Amino acid sequence: MSLALNGTNGVTYNDGTLQSSAPVGKNLIINGDMKIAQRGTSATGIASGNNFVLDRFIFNTGSIGTWTLSQDTDAPDGFSNSMKLQCTTANASPTGTNWCNFQQRIEAQNLQHLAYGTSSAKTITLSFWVKSNKTGTYTAMIYGYDSSPARTISAEYTISAADTWEKKTITFAGDSSGQIDNDNGAGFNIYWALGTGPDRKSSPLQTSWGAYDSTAFVSSSQVNLADSTSNYINITGVQLEVGENATPFENRMYSQELAMCQRYFQSFGGSNVADTVGQGTSFSTTNTYVLIHLLQTMRSVPSLGYSAVGDWRLHYPGVIGLEATVMAIATNESNNTKVIVNTTTATNASMGGGKCIQLSADSTINARLTFSAEL
Repeated sequence: MSLALNGTNGVTYNDGTLQSSAPVGKNLIINGDMKIAQRGTSATGIASGNNFVLDRFIFNTGSIGTWTLSQDTDAPDGFSNSMKLQCTTANASPTGTNWCNFQQRIEAQNLQHLAYGTSSAKTITLSFWVKSNKTGTYTAMIYGYDSSPARTISAEYTISAADTWEKKTITFAGDSSGQIDNDNGAGFNIYWALGTGPDRKSSPLQTSWGAYDSTAFVSSSQVNLADSTSNYINITGVQLEVGENATPFENRMYSQELAMCQRYFQSFGGSNVADTVGQGTSFSTTNTYVLIHLLQTMRSVPSLGYSAVGDWRLHYPGVIGLEATVMAIATNESNNTKVIVNTTTATNASMGGGKCIQLSADSTINARLTFSAEL
């Protein structure tokens, strides 16, 4: 983002717009320019459930087609990446309330300045760049978790030209009757619908804040992006900010964006075939506690994931050949800054108790430990 001082009037951006100051932290969306992909850059055969590829964005499908998700280098000027969703198995006639969408959940304590539930509730604007072969009407929605019942608001937007990057801007009124708790749970879920069964769009679209109604969540004119294997959609430059107008996208440094993503997900390993991810102490011939310091303070105590047990080995530093293949991995003690991993091996008397042991990849670059505190 190029900025130039303009006397006492403010800051001029490279797109010619004048702002009173250089905004910092205005974008409530994390990884809106799709440049962070800790889990990998693609996933195929996605046919159900919630799925992550690019950080912080969830793709969900309820039996509406099969999809490939990827980080794409096709992007409008000023961006290097986009998220691409490609239909690979079509479903021309979705049924019931089944639908497919992509979404981002926003932590509630990051939304307190919106003043929802008061007469000062602030208007917010969602902007993004989008490209698809399938023109027509789409729906963007906000779901507020903390009110009882939950509250929602929806809006239509149109993709006008096939295979062309277009910028979309949607403004949502503030919710003076809603509630956003001041905690680390989900406050908002921002949805983009890609297709839905008839029961989710049988009533007029709910374009003002109100109690969640699954039949008024998606436009009756919503296209079905799952009706052909030729269909795709790309999106980038996603920004959600206070105000009635979209301002230029907030470009954060890669290191900043990565750190923000690591509050919700972290990955260890995958750099070389002998990555060491932590060290600890053996307390028997078959068990070792390995301490892993997390890279950022996570939102909550994370859940552990790993590529495969057989990808890992325990190694006694300084003694050639003194190692044991891991047979089980579990967390023993965790908080949101560190994790102690309990590893179990077959009996190896020479490992002994009280020795300093390393947890390393067992000759494979595929060895990864992951920690998730996603909303």
